[in-house]
Amino acid sequence: MTESFNTYIDHIEPEFWRELCFKEGRLRHYERGEEFLHLGEVGKYIGAVKSGTLKYAAYSTDGNEHVVGLIFPDEFVADWPFMFYEQPSRCAIVASSPCEIYCLPVENLKTRMSKEPEFLTRMMHCTEALFSTVYDRYVDLYSRTPRQRYEELVKRHPDIFTFFSLKDIASFLKVTPTHLSRLRKSNDQQC
Repeated sequence: MTESFNTYIDHIEPEFWRELCFKEGRLRHYERGEEFLHLGEVGKYIGAVKSGTLKYAAYSTDGNEHVVGLIFPDEFVADWPFMFYEQPSRCAIVASSPCEIYCLPVENLKTRMSKEPEFLTRMMHCTEALFSTVYDRYVDLYSRTPRQRYEELVKRHPDIFTFFSLKDIASFLKVTPTHLSRLRKSNDQQC
């Protein structure tokens, strides 16, 4: 079995969060290209992804899209932790394929945090785990070559090209689609 692509999941009691979203959330459908969250909006939901994939997209001043995160089925989607502070999102969250997501309102989480100390502890644990994942990716951008980042990506999710476009994966790896094609071809020849 492959490791979770978004490593924070291995440290947050995913079954607890999934069950919470399924029980208290509402199933919503998103078509490919539809936004779960618009850039600059305050996040209103945490979502448990039942099916489909999403991407976190940031935009440069010239309007170019930069993929900064990828979400797979059975993972979670949210503008964490900014949604709790009612801060505008720094990214859009866009469906890369048709999705079904159990969406739980942030207000439900805030209410539970204020009433249940153990719930607040779980929330803080999620924030720590997410920070660790993001920090590891940040360090990797400076300390690993594009080839090393590509190989780690494929190791974590060998079928990633069935979920996301070459362009989105290249953007996530901070390489051009042409360079990614070369990495793929070179890697295939080594196997």
